[in-house]
Amino acid sequence: MQKPITTFLLIALMTISCRPTRIYKDISYTKNHKGEDVKLNIFTPKTSKDKNFPILIFIYGGNWNTGNKNKYNLLGRNFARKNMVVVIPDYTLSPNADVNEMTKEIASAIQFTKVNAQKYHGNPERIFISGHSAGGQLSTSAVMNPKYGIPEKTISGIILIDGAGIDMKNYLEKYPPTSADNYDITWSKDPEIWKQASSIYFINEKTPPFIIYVGKKTYPSIKVANENFLKALKPFQPDVKSIILNKKHVPMVLQYFLPWSNRFDEAVNFMDSVK
Repeated sequence: MQKPITTFLLIALMTISCRPTRIYKDISYTKNHKGEDVKLNIFTPKTSKDKNFPILIFIYGGNWNTGNKNKYNLLGRNFARKNMVVVIPDYTLSPNADVNEMTKEIASAIQFTKVNAQKYHGNPERIFISGHSAGGQLSTSAVMNPKYGIPEKTISGIILIDGAGIDMKNYLEKYPPTSADNYDITWSKDPEIWKQASSIYFINEKTPPFIIYVGKKTYPSIKVANENFLKALKPFQPDVKSIILNKKHVPMVLQYFLPWSNRFDEAVNFMDSVK
């Protein structure tokens, strides 16, 4: 993923290098199970004084074993240009953490955001979360599985971007975890852990509103998981649908590096529609 991200960075930097946003970098929001600081970046509009902007927490993907918040600075700035506060946390990656530990950290990032929202001119009653790939699993699981302690209505809505792992139990029953990509560490061999990490099993009438994006050329397992997730969600959110884009998996997030993407206005409209 490094090469395509670098190319998009160069293009987008030439386009938005002078845009009016502010970044607060490397803010510690929790400690991991080893006692190490886990940090996040916050992006705000520069015209943020005395404002009460909606907040978007973005969780990046990377197969649960790669990723870095600083690679997504352009995404953060682009969303901030749409008059919102954007929070992008790091989380401890496999093999140094399993999926439960990662999800606990994402829940801590949500709690940190709620408590500190007004310090960064954000509205603590208007917090949304988004995740791409593995970030889709981590974000939805942290919000929807009650074991992580996020109170109902903390999150106003969820933007799922080619989400992976939202029905991981079904996937791992067909393809049991091995040492490849550290899946034996990330997921263990325990089907109950797979189920607890699969947000499809926690859909109910209290689930926050969704907007779901799926790549037409993405991985088959992601297509199947999102189809199953949508089917389970429909009884509670009859108007929800998948927005199918003619893209592969990685370009589904790279489009957010470009300030002219239609996705930003769609996100704003979605946020505005949620009361």
